[in-house]
Amino acid sequence: MPVAASTGRARTAHVDHITACRVRRGHAAHYSPPVSLSRQCSRTACARGAVATLTYVYSDQTAVLGPLATYAEPHTYDLCADHAERLTAPRGWEVVRLAGEFVDPGPTPDDLLALADAVREAGKPRTPPPSSAPDAEGTVEVGRRGHLRVLRDR
Repeated sequence: MPVAASTGRARTAHVDHITACRVRRGHAAHYSPPVSLSRQCSRTACARGAVATLTYVYSDQTAVLGPLATYAEPHTYDLCADHAERLTAPRGWEVVRLAGEFVDPGPTPDDLLALADAVREAGKPRTPPPSSAPDAEGTVEVGRRGHLRVLRDR
Protein backbone atom coordinates (compact mmCIF):
# COMPACT_ATOMS: atom_id res chain seq x y z
CA MET A 1 0.00 0.00 0.00
CA PRO A 2 1.78 3.14 -1.11
CA VAL A 3 -0.36 5.36 1.13
CA ALA A 4 0.67 3.54 4.29
CA ALA A 5 4.30 3.55 3.24
CA SER A 6 4.31 7.27 2.57
CA THR A 7 2.43 7.97 5.82
CA GLY A 8 4.94 5.92 7.78
CA ARG A 9 7.83 7.64 6.10
CA ALA A 10 6.40 11.08 6.84
CA ARG A 11 5.75 10.09 10.45
CA THR A 12 9.33 8.84 10.81
CA ALA A 13 10.70 12.08 9.36
CA HIS A 14 8.48 14.07 11.74
CA VAL A 15 9.70 12.07 14.75
CA ASP A 16 13.31 12.47 13.62
CA HIS A 17 12.77 16.24 13.34
CA ILE A 18 11.29 16.42 16.85
CA THR A 19 14.17 14.35 18.22
CA ALA A 20 16.71 16.62 16.51
CA CYS A 21 14.97 19.71 17.95
CA ARG A 22 15.05 18.25 21.44
CA VAL A 23 18.75 17.50 21.10
CA ARG A 24 19.45 21.03 19.82
CA ARG A 25 17.53 22.63 22.67
CA GLY A 26 19.76 20.98 25.26
CA HIS A 27 17.59 18.06 26.35
CA ALA A 28 20.53 15.76 25.68
CA ALA A 29 23.55 16.26 27.94
CA HIS A 30 26.10 15.45 25.22
CA TYR A 31 25.14 18.29 22.87
CA SER A 32 26.20 21.90 23.30
CA PRO A 33 25.70 24.09 20.21
CA PRO A 34 28.36 26.64 19.36
CA VAL A 35 27.21 30.22 19.79
CA SER A 36 28.60 33.02 17.69
CA LEU A 37 27.51 36.63 17.53
CA SER A 38 29.34 37.30 14.27
CA ARG A 39 28.57 35.88 10.85
CA GLN A 40 30.64 32.96 9.61
CA CYS A 41 32.02 32.09 6.21
CA SER A 42 29.40 30.55 3.90
CA ARG A 43 31.79 27.90 2.60
CA THR A 44 31.12 24.40 3.86
CA ALA A 45 33.18 23.36 6.90
CA CYS A 46 34.72 26.82 7.30
CA ALA A 47 34.10 28.27 10.76
CA ARG A 48 36.12 31.47 10.37
CA GLY A 49 34.50 34.88 10.65
CA ALA A 50 33.21 36.54 7.51
CA VAL A 51 34.93 39.70 6.26
CA ALA A 52 33.52 40.03 2.71
CA THR A 53 30.22 39.56 0.88
CA LEU A 54 29.97 37.92 -2.54
CA THR A 55 27.06 38.76 -4.84
CA TYR A 56 26.47 37.37 -8.32
CA VAL A 57 25.01 39.66 -11.00
CA TYR A 58 23.76 37.10 -13.48
CA SER A 59 22.67 39.62 -16.13
CA ASP A 60 26.23 40.99 -16.40
CA GLN A 61 27.99 37.69 -15.67
CA THR A 62 29.83 39.40 -12.83
CA ALA A 63 30.80 38.29 -9.34
CA VAL A 64 31.00 41.30 -7.02
CA LEU A 65 33.15 40.90 -3.91
CA GLY A 66 32.87 43.75 -1.45
CA PRO A 67 33.17 44.50 2.25
CA LEU A 68 30.94 42.61 4.64
CA ALA A 69 27.34 43.73 4.22
CA THR A 70 25.62 45.20 7.25
CA TYR A 71 22.84 42.61 7.10
CA ALA A 72 22.77 39.06 5.76
CA GLU A 73 20.71 39.09 2.56
CA PRO A 74 19.35 36.24 0.49
CA HIS A 75 21.44 35.23 -2.54
CA THR A 76 24.63 36.70 -1.07
CA TYR A 77 27.50 34.77 0.43
CA ASP A 78 29.68 35.85 3.34
CA LEU A 79 33.32 34.81 2.97
CA CYS A 80 36.34 34.75 5.29
CA ALA A 81 39.58 36.48 4.26
CA ASP A 82 41.15 33.30 2.84
CA HIS A 83 38.17 32.39 0.68
CA ALA A 84 37.71 36.01 -0.44
CA GLU A 85 41.33 36.20 -1.64
CA ARG A 86 41.17 32.84 -3.45
CA LEU A 87 37.83 33.53 -5.16
CA THR A 88 37.65 32.67 -8.85
CA ALA A 89 34.70 33.19 -11.17
CA PRO A 90 33.30 30.77 -13.74
CA ARG A 91 34.72 30.91 -17.26
CA GLY A 92 33.46 34.01 -19.07
CA TRP A 93 32.59 35.81 -15.85
CA GLU A 94 34.33 38.86 -14.42
CA VAL A 95 35.26 39.39 -10.75
CA VAL A 96 34.85 42.92 -9.40
CA ARG A 97 36.64 43.50 -6.09
CA LEU A 98 35.33 46.60 -4.33
CA ALA A 99 37.91 46.55 -1.52
CA GLY A 100 41.62 45.77 -1.65
CA GLU A 101 42.28 43.65 1.41
CA PHE A 102 39.72 42.08 3.69
CA VAL A 103 40.71 42.25 7.33
CA ASP A 104 38.65 41.01 10.24
CA PRO A 105 38.01 44.15 12.30
CA GLY A 106 37.25 42.25 15.50
CA PRO A 107 35.24 43.76 18.31
CA THR A 108 35.61 47.48 18.86
CA PRO A 109 35.64 49.17 22.27
CA ASP A 110 32.12 50.45 21.52
CA ASP A 111 30.89 46.88 21.00
CA LEU A 112 32.46 45.76 24.26
CA LEU A 113 31.03 48.71 26.19
CA ALA A 114 27.55 48.09 24.77
CA LEU A 115 27.80 44.44 25.75
CA ALA A 116 28.96 45.33 29.27
CA ASP A 117 26.08 47.82 29.66
CA ALA A 118 23.57 45.20 28.51
CA VAL A 119 24.93 42.67 31.02
CA ARG A 120 24.79 45.24 33.84
CA GLU A 121 21.22 46.17 32.94
CA ALA A 122 20.14 42.52 32.85
CA GLY A 123 21.80 41.89 36.21
CA LYS A 124 20.04 44.70 38.04
CA PRO A 125 17.38 43.50 40.43
CA ARG A 126 13.91 44.45 39.38
CA THR A 127 12.12 46.49 41.98
CA PRO A 128 8.57 45.32 42.48
CA PRO A 129 5.83 47.93 42.42
CA PRO A 130 4.87 49.17 45.88
CA SER A 131 2.24 47.14 47.68
CA SER A 132 -1.20 48.12 46.61
CA ALA A 133 -3.71 49.60 48.99
CA PRO A 134 -6.30 47.27 50.46
CA ASP A 135 -8.89 46.15 47.94
CA ALA A 136 -12.59 46.55 48.52
CA GLU A 137 -12.59 42.97 49.80
CA GLY A 138 -10.01 43.73 52.48
CA THR A 139 -6.98 41.96 50.92
CA VAL A 140 -3.42 43.28 50.72
CA GLU A 141 -0.79 42.30 48.19
CA VAL A 142 2.26 40.97 50.04
CA GLY A 143 4.31 39.60 47.17
CA ARG A 144 4.56 39.29 43.42
CA ARG A 145 6.40 37.02 41.00
CA GLY A 146 5.86 37.71 37.33
CA HIS A 147 2.14 37.99 36.72
CA LEU A 148 1.20 36.18 39.96
CA ARG A 149 0.36 37.99 43.21
CA VAL A 150 0.25 36.80 46.82
CA LEU A 151 -2.71 38.30 48.66
CA ARG A 152 -3.42 38.23 52.38
CA ASP A 153 -6.66 38.96 54.14
CA ARG A 154 -6.58 41.97 56.38
